[in-house]
Amino acid sequence: ERIQAFEGLVVAKKGGSVSETFSVRKKSYGIGVTRVFPVNSPTIDKIVVVKKGLVRRAKLNFLKGMRKEYKVKERN
Repeated sequence: ERIQAFEGLVVAKKGGSVSETFSVRKKSYGIGVTRVFPVNSPTIDKIVVVKKGLVRRAKLNFLKGMRKEYKVKERN
């Protein structure tokens, strides 16, 4: 199976232990795409944090309705 990179903003984490998942959202050709990945999946090769942001919400589901690009403040 080929390796496919998926880079975006983590909008939610859910579950715990073995059943933990996280949702990643990105814009692809002007259309918003959200994918859910299991953390402990054997098909995931590696997870890399590009940069950390500072937000006041646990879930960033409000980004689905945003028309403009949302800027997340960068954590030092």
